[in-house]
Amino acid sequence: MTAGLIAIVGANMAGACAARALREEGFSGEIQLIGAEPHLPYERPPLSKELLLGTTDPVQIRIQSEEDWDDQEVTLRLSSTVVGIDPSSRELELADGGRARPDKVLLCTGGRPRRLALPGADLDGVVHLRTLDDSLVIREHLRPGASVVVVGGGFVGTEVAASAVALGCTVTLIEADDVLLWRALGRELGAILQRYHVSQGARVETGTCLERIGGSSTVTHVVTTDGEQIGADLVVVGIGIVPAVELAEAAGLEVANGIVVNEFCETSVKGIYAAGDVANHPNPFLGRRLRLEHWQNAQNQGMAAARSMLGARDGFAEVPWFWSDQYDLNIQMSGHAQSTDKLVYRGDPSSSSFSAFFLDGGAISGVVGVNRPRDVRAVRRLLETRQGVDPAQLADESVDLRKIGP
Repeated sequence: MTAGLIAIVGANMAGACAARALREEGFSGEIQLIGAEPHLPYERPPLSKELLLGTTDPVQIRIQSEEDWDDQEVTLRLSSTVVGIDPSSRELELADGGRARPDKVLLCTGGRPRRLALPGADLDGVVHLRTLDDSLVIREHLRPGASVVVVGGGFVGTEVAASAVALGCTVTLIEADDVLLWRALGRELGAILQRYHVSQGARVETGTCLERIGGSSTVTHVVTTDGEQIGADLVVVGIGIVPAVELAEAAGLEVANGIVVNEFCETSVKGIYAAGDVANHPNPFLGRRLRLEHWQNAQNQGMAAARSMLGARDGFAEVPWFWSDQYDLNIQMSGHAQSTDKLVYRGDPSSSSFSAFFLDGGAISGVVGVNRPRDVRAVRRLLETRQGVDPAQLADESVDLRKIGP
């Protein structure tokens, strides 16, 4: 396919990378990139880190400039919401009454933030972080001495907490489970990172939730299910996202924890594809399906979907990788470990520089590097091949990780 019209629903990382890849792969037809937000496509990772800290600004997090989009002849339809898809004709209906009838459609609808359903959740000063505008609202409140309550101990919550502490705020981080970051890192590593947050000045309350948020028009405090009242000038909610599948579901596409796609990013309806946070895809390295909310996945899967729409049959397959910056820690993880996997440390896990390897039946299923990105890169091939390794070699810092295995 070299001509025609391709419509991309979702002007986010996955959608933007797909649009650029279409041009790079030689597509000369029309590209429409449709997004609900008014902003040019931007990167989300800085929303909880650099943008809050003031080390970057909204212009700098744009994926590319408006002039670049014009040069690539990509039509940006911003502040536009697609409300319907005809699965047989692939015709799109927009909320403003506009229509488009593309030859192929790529759904990069991402997700919407999980919202607190409790009294006071609609008060001013309660922000569910997902968009650039959300981040800018939060940034206005992060002044020295401000009381900030962060709800959710995943990566978004812990990154916001770290940023707020760095800016001199008084921070309370609330997590319903017994340890931070356990879903991504497991309880043992999560506990290590939790202790680091406490050492930096954050107050961490686990095993509790919010019962209500207090204030007249603006938040003044929260009350936990333990009955404790905590003063709050700002409440930031980061409790995950819900994949935005409503459009796909209404069109009759297969949906299960996201939009189900094959290895070529194609949905159950021919000519309609999906990529990014919303796509439930098969991973040959892990031997199972998964839906990822990582920057790398959005970027690379969007590009892979573009190639597939143009007829390439190489498929999308890669070992998951993501990163997080908290305080002076750069945390990188690759693979997709399970809670039952054995942990092997390289370096002192009580320090600010170490790696942890997850072993499943003698093979590396995942690796976490804390201020050790080289260790993560060094074992990538072992994650792909799932070859057995000697745990003693992984732990021995005198052994070059690049030379482990055949």
